Amino acid sequence: MIPNFITHYHLADKAPFLNLSDLSERERASVLSELQERYRSEDGFKRQYGKRYMQLRQLTEARLRDLFISRSGKPQRHSPHYFVLGKSFWFKNLHPNTREVRISLDYLRDKSVSFTYPDSFVSMGFMPEFSIKVAPQPYHEKVYLLNELPEVVAKFGLPQDDFSMQYQNYSNEEFEKFIEVQVWDDSPLAWCNDC
Repeated sequence: MIPNFITHYHLADKAPFLNLSDLSERERASVLSELQERYRSEDGFKRQYGKRYMQLRQLTEARLRDLFISRSGKPQRHSPHYFVLGKSFWFKNLHPNTREVRISLDYLRDKSVSFTYPDSFVSMGFMPEFSIKVAPQPYHEKVYLLNELPEVVAKFGLPQDDFSMQYQNYSNEEFEKFIEVQVWDDSPLAWCNDC
């Protein structure tokens, strides 16, 4: 059964919907340095941000946006707010005490929402340029519209969440653990009165 909600995960000590792509280069460097220090020093902080993370992210987001527009999407942001379809045990446990914001699919605007199968880093096709092997799949390098969700899930199924808690080398491996949903406007902020 297809989940009827999306989830945005964020650090417990940070507000939701903070986006590295919204920052200046200087601000971004400072935040990435802090995140890498937390990865090295905090127990349970498993998310890695390597030296080329932003390069991969910027290539990915540019392709995402171009493909979304080519599908008649109407982005109001340069980069999206990121969610997973339903929930993801694996993603939630990248950080200790992760908080979440859930939004019903019923409240999303079709022309402002896209999704990739799986995570956009994997599906947009740039990982091999960063020496990360990815086995090509028929759903890669595609951006789907929200109304296509039933058809895509019927054809490919839902990705299997990972409950193993194995994070040691995840940033150098392909992973197909969730469907990523991109919201290209700031409507999710309206759901965060108490965030």
